[in-house]
Amino acid sequence: MSTITQLRLTPAAGRIGATVHDVRLNGELGPDTVAAIEAALYEHKVLFFRGQGHLDDAGHEAFARLLGHPVGHPTVPSADGRYTFELDATKGVRANNWHTDVTFVPSYPKASILRALELPAAGGSTVWANTAAAYEDLPAPLKVLAESLRAVHTNDYDYAASLALTPELADNPEVAELFRKVFVSTAFKTEHPVVRVHPVTGEKTLLLGAFAQKIVGLSGKDSKTLIALFQRYVERLENTVRWDWQVGDVAIWDNRATQHYAVNDYGDQPRLVRRITLDGDLPVGVDGTPSRLIEPTEPPAVPGLVPAEQLEAALS
Repeated sequence: MSTITQLRLTPAAGRIGATVHDVRLNGELGPDTVAAIEAALYEHKVLFFRGQGHLDDAGHEAFARLLGHPVGHPTVPSADGRYTFELDATKGVRANNWHTDVTFVPSYPKASILRALELPAAGGSTVWANTAAAYEDLPAPLKVLAESLRAVHTNDYDYAASLALTPELADNPEVAELFRKVFVSTAFKTEHPVVRVHPVTGEKTLLLGAFAQKIVGLSGKDSKTLIALFQRYVERLENTVRWDWQVGDVAIWDNRATQHYAVNDYGDQPRLVRRITLDGDLPVGVDGTPSRLIEPTEPPAVPGLVPAEQLEAALS
């Protein structure tokens, strides 16, 4: 059992990110080490661990359980039949848009744990942004405006266009429809505050990203304008860190205080990563009003899913 209480950290950028040294991730880490990892996560927003190639799906899950309760994706079949969400570029999925994971549901994940299994010879890095720093960057009048707004987040939009499918897949209507059947097997709409209060740090963070599609009370055009305005502060280079992956790397990020973007710059080379997310809490705005589910009015106990083998066959 590990008894590390002080982590050796190297900052990865000025406002977000740190590399953690001398920790071998597994399900047997002691409580002091776990507490130190959690404290570092809330401070740095995203943590990087090199040399974790010993982790398999079971070890990945065992470690994740030390930090919280793993939850599966609301609509997409898992890679292991449990909680592991796989992103395999050879099957066309490239999440190259700015997003916070699964914000189309009310209590979206509090954290995500991603490990790299196969990588291109060059490219394929991931960029994270600090949404607390982005809020702090807002001029005072924009802070007041943002705190008064609520946004509708949904998974019911054009995934085929946003996931940067390879041309042969993007031009295939059957593939595009299959992606839609998978990702929108249950269509969710959730109303979130544009500024949420972090339940641990008390920081105010901007809650936006690709799933934010409309500002409550505004037209679609005005919504896009305002979302783009606030999103620009999230994407400022000063608020970001870019990680060049090595096989065996693990990244953990505070999903309540970050957005991320997987850079699609590696052509047809393979890139395979697997993610486990941890159950989150119901966001509240600055005025104390919580997020709320709009649709479906009664979430299904078991969302309808396209079988994984059907998706694989269509994308092969």
